[in-house]
Amino acid sequence: MIELKYDVIVVGGGHAGCEACLACARMGKRTLLITGNFKNIADMPCNPSIGGSAKGIVVREIDALGGEMGINTDKTLLQIKMLNVKKGPGVRSLRAQGCKNNYPKEMFNTLNHIKNLELKEDFVKELIVKDKKIKGIVTEKEERIYASAVILTTGTYLNSDILCGHESYKGGPHGEKNSMYLSKSLEENGIKIIRLKTGTPPRILKESINFDEVKIEEGDKDKLTFSNFYEASYDPNNQRPCYLTYTNKETHKIILDNLDKCALYSGLIKGVGPRYCPSIEDKIVKFSDKDRHQIFLEPERSDDIEYYVGGFSTTMPHDIQEQLLHTIDGLKNCVITKYGYAIEYDAIDPTQLNMNLESKIIENLFTAGQINGTSGYEEAAAQGLIAGINAVLKIDNKEPFILKRNEAYIGVLIDDLINKGITEPYRLLTSRAEFRLLLRHDNAMIRLTDKAWNLGLIDEEKYNIYQKKLIKIKELEEYLSNNYLENNKDNNEFLKENNSSVLTGKIRLVELIKRPEISLNKVLDYLNYEYDNEISDMVEINIKYEGYIKKTQNEVNKMLKLEEKQIPVDIDYNNVRNIATEAKQKLSQIRPLTIGQASRISGVNPSDISMLLVYLKKEYNK
Repeated sequence: MIELKYDVIVVGGGHAGCEACLACARMGKRTLLITGNFKNIADMPCNPSIGGSAKGIVVREIDALGGEMGINTDKTLLQIKMLNVKKGPGVRSLRAQGCKNNYPKEMFNTLNHIKNLELKEDFVKELIVKDKKIKGIVTEKEERIYASAVILTTGTYLNSDILCGHESYKGGPHGEKNSMYLSKSLEENGIKIIRLKTGTPPRILKESINFDEVKIEEGDKDKLTFSNFYEASYDPNNQRPCYLTYTNKETHKIILDNLDKCALYSGLIKGVGPRYCPSIEDKIVKFSDKDRHQIFLEPERSDDIEYYVGGFSTTMPHDIQEQLLHTIDGLKNCVITKYGYAIEYDAIDPTQLNMNLESKIIENLFTAGQINGTSGYEEAAAQGLIAGINAVLKIDNKEPFILKRNEAYIGVLIDDLINKGITEPYRLLTSRAEFRLLLRHDNAMIRLTDKAWNLGLIDEEKYNIYQKKLIKIKELEEYLSNNYLENNKDNNEFLKENNSSVLTGKIRLVELIKRPEISLNKVLDYLNYEYDNEISDMVEINIKYEGYIKKTQNEVNKMLKLEEKQIPVDIDYNNVRNIATEAKQKLSQIRPLTIGQASRISGVNPSDISMLLVYLKKEYNK
């Protein structure tokens, strides 16, 4: 039997696994990425899109922390646009349609050229655990591979079933081999396993779509990037269009007449699916008052052969899927190249994790991605990055790297998982972030790049780019604070053109920008001041939303005070009087480190927190 030794083993080569192993290798640890099939590294089994509401900000945060997802998306995108541009800055977010072939190829190329990283093709069947501490793994080829830390990023491959109509069979997202034995090893070591479900829609031939019957959806004409460090390299005028169409009453009737034939409503599916990405049959049943539902036709690859039917995830039998699509405008003669299906898989209860994504049950075992109950490539990549960072810090006996809810959407994501748990695949939303005005698309670099530099995740070139941006921000802020617009004919004419009040005296530029009808870029253009759009956008948001930002920061300060109130690790919650039974159970299970963390646990109410504070003061003088 072959025996190997590494600092870190990363199990699974999806988006979480890629970010995890890159972080470990960049931080100087000898790292092994072991995955069942090299062809599925950084795979996009569902929509080949990156970003979206909240998720796009997560990708910016990953990039600011030295991760790869943003750069890889910029290299391989087919279309990109900024969402929610007419709404407040706290909810603006990028979304890109990527190339299903090129994205994995580029990521695989990156992995192959990183120092300290080795790749291995195999499945893991067993954990090597001694005295509740991870020692390594055993592969299905009977290799024993040892490491100081192991990170599990198995995606939807754990004991997974493909379901369509009344048919069910074992397999991964493309019907290939899955991971059959690792779940059993996890359970034997005391880790709670849960069953979840997700799904995907059909793919159709482009040449079979009638584009005259659908609405075109173009990308933005401004150059946009997920990367905080590099400029866009694509041509905004040469993006692939997407298209919009709708279901109709005929579509809905066929679904309702055949509910007993689909896997979801026949009782075949046992796992819980994502609330915010339901199948088309689920939409028709739960939203019966709707006459139609949006369907997006999106290119999957740069060769433009196949299109993804967004919004049409289904578990109907193949013949019913064809009937349904043929009722929709633009798709009446469409040819299906791949049918929709659901996939059920094993995941773990994320409340069994610490905030650094280390297992509370097995020391030095970390998990990230869909195994933790999340949905989406972006959430997975973010967790992989954080798990990789913390695996290295744990090996080096350093303090864990934990992002707070006011520092990053990534912090919101992990805090929610650990403290609230899940009953369905978790999706990050802007509404989950109470401090979202601080967690914007434009300021991800400002929030996180110093942290990345201190961790050794970014090189000097990137750090210098960051430093130059800081200088530009300061220069523009000083210019606006130290210069005025005088009361004269030309200036007042400019203000009138912008529907703004004329001057009776001079006004500082920073005060002028606070007027809602006045944009910073128009003022700078008028004054012939050279500027960078990215820098001016950030400065303008900080000026116009100064009052709201200060108010949000006051709320942050209140939260941080609660985070400072630590809870002794040896506390017995059964001794805390007058708190609810559910609160005792949840507090005992999750073992929060602070009052702030305790207050965010599902089932723990403000009255429970009050009683806990009384108990801590009395028993521990805290």
